[in-house]
Amino acid sequence: MEKTRRSSKRYAVIMAGGRGERFWPLSRQKRPKQLLRLLGRGSFLQQAVRRARPLVPPQNIYVITNAAQAPETRRQLPELPRANIISEPCGRDTCAAVTLAAALVRAKDPEGACAVLPADHLIPEEKKFRRVLSDAYTLAAGTDAILTIGIQPTEPATGYGYIRLGKEISSANLCGRELETVFRKAERFVEKPDLKTALAYLRSGKYRWNAGMFIWSAAALLAGLRKHRPEMAAFCERWTEAIRAGRLRAALEVDYPGIEKISIDYALMEKADNVISAEGDFAWDDLGSWTALGRRLPADEAGNAARAWFVGLDASGNIVFDGRSGRRGVVAALGVKDCILVLTDDATLIASKKEAQRLKELVKLLGQDRKLRRFV
Repeated sequence: MEKTRRSSKRYAVIMAGGRGERFWPLSRQKRPKQLLRLLGRGSFLQQAVRRARPLVPPQNIYVITNAAQAPETRRQLPELPRANIISEPCGRDTCAAVTLAAALVRAKDPEGACAVLPADHLIPEEKKFRRVLSDAYTLAAGTDAILTIGIQPTEPATGYGYIRLGKEISSANLCGRELETVFRKAERFVEKPDLKTALAYLRSGKYRWNAGMFIWSAAALLAGLRKHRPEMAAFCERWTEAIRAGRLRAALEVDYPGIEKISIDYALMEKADNVISAEGDFAWDDLGSWTALGRRLPADEAGNAARAWFVGLDASGNIVFDGRSGRRGVVAALGVKDCILVLTDDATLIASKKEAQRLKELVKLLGQDRKLRRFV
């Protein structure tokens, strides 16, 4: 039986923005990847909240999203207080979102420990994940370190950032008890490498994928911002007071448009010398594209991965996803290889798998009415 400890001193802030481009036409601006049901039970956002709930009470779980996605986010998460779903006035990358997360926690509990978690990842081994997260909470509450979770690479992926690991750290020396999770000093954060470099990282055994998960005490995060990003520390303190006074929305509307658009990795993690990486020994996938999703769908003997009523003749290596509502018909492919075929009620995508990374370009083109032509 899984042993977990829910604590009122623990908080989780789930980052749930996104523009709905990577899984077009199924995803849209109002329903990006995290709000879709692609794999597993419920949407990715619902799965993210469900993973955290054995450790964190619902009243301590916050979701940071945007105005376009807030209604659907609230609909999917009725168990959370309405006030815990916060809309950013505009997108300013993860540094602003993490700073807002710190303000939300500080306003409620200056001694709280917080995990900042992405809303759109696939983590099928939930018990293993919770064990690592619980240990990270314990360490964060007992030290001034900022923690992250590094994922053991399984391939030389070029689409992820990496963390170079240093020496192992004794959790007993930091928090007074030996924890099951292995912790190591994070020596540096590395941006997305080319294939040759990623292969070297994989072979060295010294690097982990940066999954964008951070755990810290409110005091530790604010101290890091004061040292490396003082203007964001000032916003954090300002927003903390605004939350306590019931005027957060007004403060965000004034402050957000002028904030520099920068990631928390660039702004803080790459500069801080007190970052510790927890060993994420659980299955994990970012699922950042249709091709990545295709690896998780059931496939036939010809390698056609599908979630559809599908039949193929001389067809191989295709990804087929039928997202139409109501009663769906058969999707048939003849002599088609290595393609992506996605159907929705109002749009159809046909793409070569090798061109999948250009989907954002296509979505941008769709926004230009003069580029749309109708053939009759």
